Order: sequence, then structure tokens, then C-alpha cells
Amino acid sequence: MRTRVLIAKPGLDGHDRGAKIVARALRDAGFEVVFTGIRQRIEDIVAIALQEDVAVVGLSILSGAHLALTARTVEALRAADAADIAVIVGGTIPAADVPRLQEAGAAAVFPTGTSLDVLVAEVRALTAAPAPP
Repeated sequence: MRTRVLIAKPGLDGHDRGAKIVARALRDAGFEVVFTGIRQRIEDIVAIALQEDVAVVGLSILSGAHLALTARTVEALRAADAADIAVIVGGTIPAADVPRLQEAGAAAVFPTGTSLDVLVAEVRALTAAPAPP
């Protein structure tokens, strides 16, 4: 069974090109990817993550609200008894915010410019998902 990853666009950010590129890279690397589309509420992201039985929730955030949205997502997953679902964050993220996101519970942070190979390798390491043959 392939590892399932949810790629979500929380908040009012309407730009999804990067999220779609990430979703395609993960799919091509052998993951099963669910994409929520844009403008999702945290509660809906968590509900989809539970329904789809994902191992990872990937948040794509370009709006500058990455600290609050990440913390709220991690808290909502914990409240839903799903703290075992890793939360990763990508997008327009200043280097100074990376440690703050990790403190908020992000398992990995991928600022703009992170190579897709690095992203795939880190998601694979987080989930212990083997590379496809």
C-alpha cells in the first residue's frame, strides 16, 4: 500500500501552482496524493486527513500566515487524536520562521526554492516509505 499524503491550501491564499507541482512530484515518487484545492478551513483539512487516512498533511502557504495556520493545524490534529499525522509546511517562509514552525509542531519546513528531490527525500524519511522499484 502506498503512503498517503494530503496537500492542502489553508486560508484565503488562492495560488496553487506550487502545491500542484509538489503533489505531482510526490505522486511521481510513488506516494498516493490527495489535493484539497484552495481556500480550505483547518477543520476541513483535518477531516479530510482523517477520512483519507493520510500519513502526512502538507500545507502550502504563501499568504504570510504560516505560523498561525501551522499551529492551528497541528492543534486540530492533536484534538482529533491524530497527532501521529506529520505536518509539513512549504511556501513563502522566511528562514527566521523555520525554527518557530518546528516548535509549533511542523515535522519539516520547505521554503520557496527547496528542490523537489529534497522534498521527496524528506517526506520519504518522515514516513519510512521506500522508493518505488
